[in-house]
Amino acid sequence: MRRITARLQPRDYVLAHLLDDHRVLTAPQIHTTLFTSPRTCRNRLDALRHLGFIDKFLPTRHGDRLPAHWVPGLLSARYAALARGERPPTVKAVRDRQDATAASPHLHHTTGTNQFFVDLIVHSRTHAGCRLTRWWPDHRIAAALGRRVHPDGHGVWRHHGTEVGFLLEYDTGTETLGTLVGKLAAYRRLRADDGPHWPILIYLPTTTRETNLHHKLATTTLTGITVATAARDRVNGAGPAGPVWRLAGNGRARLHLADLPAHAGRPGPYHPGPPTPDQDPLYLLDGPG
Repeated sequence: MRRITARLQPRDYVLAHLLDDHRVLTAPQIHTTLFTSPRTCRNRLDALRHLGFIDKFLPTRHGDRLPAHWVPGLLSARYAALARGERPPTVKAVRDRQDATAASPHLHHTTGTNQFFVDLIVHSRTHAGCRLTRWWPDHRIAAALGRRVHPDGHGVWRHHGTEVGFLLEYDTGTETLGTLVGKLAAYRRLRADDGPHWPILIYLPTTTRETNLHHKLATTTLTGITVATAARDRVNGAGPAGPVWRLAGNGRARLHLADLPAHAGRPGPYHPGPPTPDQDPLYLLDGPG
């Protein structure tokens, strides 16, 4: 690691943390998060791969070649572990993790979940006063909530003076709506035990599936929790920050993410509390927003 530090930039360290936290990012996701030029992004990623800092694989889906998927390399994985005060992984551990990511049957779900948060970061780059001040992957937020629930991710979105924490359920359409609704009972129990009063965002692939979900939610007990839905086929250029969220049991009006009801609450065994500056995913790049 020491031999290449002179060749690393702040953006490279940010990328190391993002890949370590979120397993994999596609080339377009990295470009829109950290770069302005696709060519500059591509050249930098190739240079970092040559240094052994990161690595990539090229998956296919339904017979089509997908963009390059980037994963931690040995040196970025060592850096991320040491920065957290942990023992660095072995070469075998890094390779095993890379192979597990490339072979995962849930790869599409992982990159889709990550795209939700990437879209928020992209929005913040073009809208003053907006910031994703925390982005935690599934395993980290599950641990923070005592493993009482297992959301696909957690974030805190700041819009000027308003901060909205949320728990994300990223739906690919492969589960039945009954299974999806069934997850909400655990969120209700968590809230009753002083868990965070953050909205549960269900991000669906189509408006039709969203409509059918609301029919089911209308006959479901939602006492104590806030559920909001959006459909990716109607988000268009607004992204998840825009006026795309429909509250369960509250008509068909659409709200901005920043307008969803959320309460910070007090930290506790099932509540991680508000974000700290170092939890900002771009903290090392330009400091907290």
